[in-house]
Amino acid sequence: MIKKLIDKLLDKTVRTTLRRPRWGKREDVPATVHGIDPSLVDGRAIDVVHTLKRAGYEAYIVGGAVRDLLLGLRPKDFDVATNATPEQVKALFRRAFIIGRRFRIVHVVFGRGREHEVIEVSTFRAYLDPSQAEPVVGDERSKRALAGVALAVDASGRVLRDNVWGPIEQDAARRDFTINAMYYDPETQTVVDFHHGIRDARKRVIRMIGDPATRYREDPVRIIRAVRFEAKLSRLGFKLDAKTRAPMAAHLHLLADVPPSRLFDEMLKLLQTGHAIASVEALRANGLARGIYPLLDVVVERADEPFVRAALLDTDRRVAEGKPVAPSFLLACVLWQDVRAVWQRRVQAGTPTFPALAEAVDEVFEARIGDVSGRGKLGADMREIWMMQPRFDKRTGQSPFTLVEAPRFRAGFDFLRLRAQVGEVEEELAHWWETFSQASEPVRRDMIEAVRLEQQRAQRGGKGARTRRARADDTAPPAVPAAPATEAPPPAGEDAQASDGEDAQASDGAPARKRRRRRRKPAGGGQGDGAAPGAATPDA
Repeated sequence: MIKKLIDKLLDKTVRTTLRRPRWGKREDVPATVHGIDPSLVDGRAIDVVHTLKRAGYEAYIVGGAVRDLLLGLRPKDFDVATNATPEQVKALFRRAFIIGRRFRIVHVVFGRGREHEVIEVSTFRAYLDPSQAEPVVGDERSKRALAGVALAVDASGRVLRDNVWGPIEQDAARRDFTINAMYYDPETQTVVDFHHGIRDARKRVIRMIGDPATRYREDPVRIIRAVRFEAKLSRLGFKLDAKTRAPMAAHLHLLADVPPSRLFDEMLKLLQTGHAIASVEALRANGLARGIYPLLDVVVERADEPFVRAALLDTDRRVAEGKPVAPSFLLACVLWQDVRAVWQRRVQAGTPTFPALAEAVDEVFEARIGDVSGRGKLGADMREIWMMQPRFDKRTGQSPFTLVEAPRFRAGFDFLRLRAQVGEVEEELAHWWETFSQASEPVRRDMIEAVRLEQQRAQRGGKGARTRRARADDTAPPAVPAAPATEAPPPAGEDAQASDGEDAQASDGAPARKRRRRRRKPAGGGQGDGAAPGAATPDA
């Protein structure tokens, strides 16, 4: 009896040992082999690793940063993985915050304001055995069902809560792609590789760890991540592994259970990290053009239209130049054709310009934005960009000064610039506003004055044309003769606006004749009588 029990225990131990290779075999790769340049590593990420190791914990730079370092690129973001729990990590840093419920991680913050940087620190996670997880009906937002639960899945196998800690080899097996499952120790300059990530990086292959179909069921967002990595790394020659690609389209329906807010964030990563055009092409190539997220469907559908394509290219350019990008601007470009169509329809129905545009924005928000409408700042910025467009047509008075000082002027102007680029408005209009925004106060006033004079000349030309047509049709009273071409110029130093006003009145005739009659009235004789007619001679 005892012998049988011992044999069973030994057999269980052997079977467990035999199962462990699915977690990968650890390889410690030295700097002479991997060739990472230490100067490309962010000093703040190194500080986080040093602090954790001094406290007695394991700590490594992990994920996409290691992949980029292997490729000789300078990573934009650095993540750190450790065996310290979130609470233990938070206790070691002055400005550290635990975030997330589905995956609890720590944000260690350096600097303040726009110059701040966040190093994301995650705890090694244990191997996921769905049979040991708590079954939950609902999704990640089911706070009551998930209260106090460390590991939970839904009926499809999707992980709803995962906060069970384990050793590094299990954490590596839990990561999605082999090229993102490497750990770099900046102190020893060693790369820890469990799943041949270095080999795949050199072969330019994006390969899922484990069975792809199972991994997509655990987290359907991995489908979007696979597309994003293919788009991001395509310029370096990377391609999706055939087995990784095969189940993607078949599991697309699982994304319907993912919270819209998470899908929205993944959409922004596709479109705003410098490879928007490549992402659209990758979605189409993998049969994922529709069904991920409603707004993303619209982007893919309209990506070949001149205005939307110009916006996507402009976004990629700004990211490449290290300039900031805003989701409100890109989404405003994508939905502009909807807003403009409704706006034009309401104006034709008799609604004034600005109320018609405001009603159009409300209608499009209701039809297209959906869940995103709850993101107050995003919707407000989109609305402001759209409502600014008719204001660019007014370039006289104080309106240009007010508009150029608006907080969102630059976004509104960039939107106008793209409209001019595709021929929706005159390029001269965009050029005028660009010059005006950069000019000094005197130059701005001269520009406004020039526009006013031009508008007055056009208005007089229109009145003259209408008068000629009326005379030809004999349906209007005779026109008052225009002032002769020999009319004297305004005195030097006189206000330009005032002199232009007198010139306009002289062209109409009547007010100028009244002034001449007053000058010719006798003033009681003397030298003054001779002066008045002489002064009026140029106008005669």
